[in-house]
Amino acid sequence: MRSFDMTIRIGFSLPLGKAGAVTHILVTVTSGAAMMKSERREKDKLVGVGERWRLQDAKARFSEVVRRAREHGPQRVTLHGKDAVVIVSAESYDRGRERHTGRRLVEALAASPLANIMLERPFVTGPVRDVEV
Repeated sequence: MRSFDMTIRIGFSLPLGKAGAVTHILVTVTSGAAMMKSERREKDKLVGVGERWRLQDAKARFSEVVRRAREHGPQRVTLHGKDAVVIVSAESYDRGRERHTGRRLVEALAASPLANIMLERPFVTGPVRDVEV
């Protein structure tokens, strides 16, 4: 669906005190619906800028989307104006799916100068209710 920018200007010139004088009417109508080729080219340059692609543009220029994902980072594809998917490089995807075991945190705490500090762990008791299973 195209949106239209329309400007309508109407001007009147009425004679003062002269009977039978001609009234002048000026009407100017302009529409922003017709887009010049140069404007279209400028618009096409903006597609994909900001790492967001409309679905139809991403489909038409999929090789470019993939290249940008590999070189510049994640590329978002929108559907009906809302983010639908993100295209990322295989390296980024694999790096994000590494198993998070907590091993690195344990190693970092063990290597810390605070490793020998004893922490007090208070034990809190509270009422327990019976649950039937």
